[in-house]
Amino acid sequence: MQNFSKKIMITGGAGFIGSHVVRLFVNNYPDYLIVNYDALTYAGNLNNLKDIESSANYRFEKGDIQDENLVKELFEKYQFDGVIHLAAESHVDRSILDPLAFVKTNVLGTVNLLNVAKNFWKNDYNGKRFYHVSTDEVYGSLGQEGFFTETTAYDPRSPYSASKASSDHFVRAYHHTYGLPVVVSNCSNNYGSYHFPEKLIPLMINNIVHSKPLPVYGKGDNIRDWLFVEDHARAIDIIFHKGSNGDTYNIGGFNEWKNIDLVHLLCAVMDEKLNRAAGTSAKLIQFVTDRPGHDMRYAIDATKLNKELGWQPSLQFEEGLRKTVDWYLSNEDWIKNVTSGDYQSYYQKQYSDR
Repeated sequence: MQNFSKKIMITGGAGFIGSHVVRLFVNNYPDYLIVNYDALTYAGNLNNLKDIESSANYRFEKGDIQDENLVKELFEKYQFDGVIHLAAESHVDRSILDPLAFVKTNVLGTVNLLNVAKNFWKNDYNGKRFYHVSTDEVYGSLGQEGFFTETTAYDPRSPYSASKASSDHFVRAYHHTYGLPVVVSNCSNNYGSYHFPEKLIPLMINNIVHSKPLPVYGKGDNIRDWLFVEDHARAIDIIFHKGSNGDTYNIGGFNEWKNIDLVHLLCAVMDEKLNRAAGTSAKLIQFVTDRPGHDMRYAIDATKLNKELGWQPSLQFEEGLRKTVDWYLSNEDWIKNVTSGDYQSYYQKQYSDR
C-alpha cells in the first residue's frame, strides 16, 4: 500500500453529507487514504461518488457499523489514524415508525466503533482522532427566541434525536473514561446536491417538476436553520484538523426559515427555472397532518466555530438554493435512479467482481 500520511475511515460516506465529506477529503488531501465504509442502506448511494471512485487515495468497503469483526478487520488492514463517523439512521419519520432500528445503528453501532478504535489504538493516541458528527435535534425545541450553543442542555424529542443524544454521550464518555481523542459537532439542517428525495427540499423540487402535491406539515410554521452541505463538509475538515480534543462545535447556517416560507421561495425559483407562470407551483402546496412531537424551532449559534477555528458559511441561502435547484434539474437521471431504487444495483455492477 502507498505510504499515506494519514488513513481515515469515513463511515456513512455514501450518504448525502458523507459523500460530500469523502469528496472533499479525497480531492484536498491526496496524501491521505480515505476509506468509505457504508452499509448501502436506502440512503447510501455510490452514484454520489462516481467522480472520485477511481482516485488513487480512495477505497470503498461495504459493511455495517454494528459488525464488530469487520470493523476490526478494516482497522487491521488499513491501520486507521482517524475516524469521521457520519453513519446513522437520520429520518425522523422513520424513527417514529421503527425506534429500535435507530437504537441499533445510532447507539450500538457508535459504541462498537468506539470500542474498536480504543482497543486498536491501545492508549497510543498520538495523531489519532475520533470525530462524531451529530445533529442540533439533540437540544430539543426552541421558542421564538434564543439559540442552541455548545452548552445547551440536551432535550431530545423524537426517537431519532434520542438515539443521537445517546451516541453523543457515549462518545464523550469514552473521552473522559479512556482518554480517547474525540471531537463532536452538532449541525443544523443541510441542503444541497445528492440529498435523498424524501427530505424536504429535494422532495419539493421533484414534486414540482412532476406537478405533484407539495405536502407541508401542520401550518408550515416550524422553523429550521439551513446549512449548505458543502459548507458543512468544510467545517468538518477544519474541526477534524484543528478542533480541540474533547470539544464540541456547533455548525449552523445563521439562516432561519419557516417551512412554509421556504417552500414558497422554492416554488418561485422553480417557476422561474421551468418557465412557468408565477404562482403555478405554489398552487400545489397541501397542508397535511403534523408529525407527532414536531419540534417548533431549531437555531444554531456557530460563534465558537467562527471565532476559534475561522469557519463561516460561504454563501447566502437564496444563492445556495438556486445552486441546489440547478443541480437537481441537471441531474434528473440521478433522481430517477433513486426514486426507482435502481441506484441500489450500482454496488453489484461496480464491486461484485472485486
